[in-house]
Amino acid sequence: MIPPPHRTPGRRRDRACEITVQRSTGGRAVTSVRPKVLAVDDRRENLVALQAILEGLAVEVVTVGGGEDALKKLLVDDFAVILLDAHMPGMDGFETAEHIKRRERTRHVPILFLTAIDYDPHLAFRGYQAGAVDYISKPFDPWVLRSKVSVFVDLWTIQSQLAARAAENDALGTAVDDVLDMLGTNGTPVADPAAMLDRIRTRLGTARAGLE
Repeated sequence: MIPPPHRTPGRRRDRACEITVQRSTGGRAVTSVRPKVLAVDDRRENLVALQAILEGLAVEVVTVGGGEDALKKLLVDDFAVILLDAHMPGMDGFETAEHIKRRERTRHVPILFLTAIDYDPHLAFRGYQAGAVDYISKPFDPWVLRSKVSVFVDLWTIQSQLAARAAENDALGTAVDDVLDMLGTNGTPVADPAAMLDRIRTRLGTARAGLE
């Protein structure tokens, strides 16, 4: 059983509580989706405890009861980090991690292994070999797990912001190239400057709308 965290009055809020995925558009910040954390455990009480541990973080905790269900979720959603029980009936955590790391879409998602078994160097090595970034034995300090999750959520947020800005730059670059093509580069006079100006305004307006 995973122990829920003890609440300490006046405790400083985690940095991840205040982070949202945003992108700048014309001086305004537009909030995107909240980061998601995938919790995988065959025991419902452990999933409830994990949700309690992560309560208050700016994340959406998605829970599933097995490896196959986790792989299905990973086909349709993006996650900042995966909390994966090592020992489950059917497809265990090690096999699940191997499938995750073989998929191009999910190979870079960090995996934190959780296990109820006392620390075993052989099992820990197996976890790292399967692609885990950490291997944690239960019972563990809930605040330690919370802090680790916060770090990966922060990293996911930064990567998402960079990706959004790169997409904006690509869109603006394409718009500039289109306008240059409309203007031409051979020095030939424009037959209808007013119509050309309208086309340029329309193209730039489309590019601007795509950034809002």
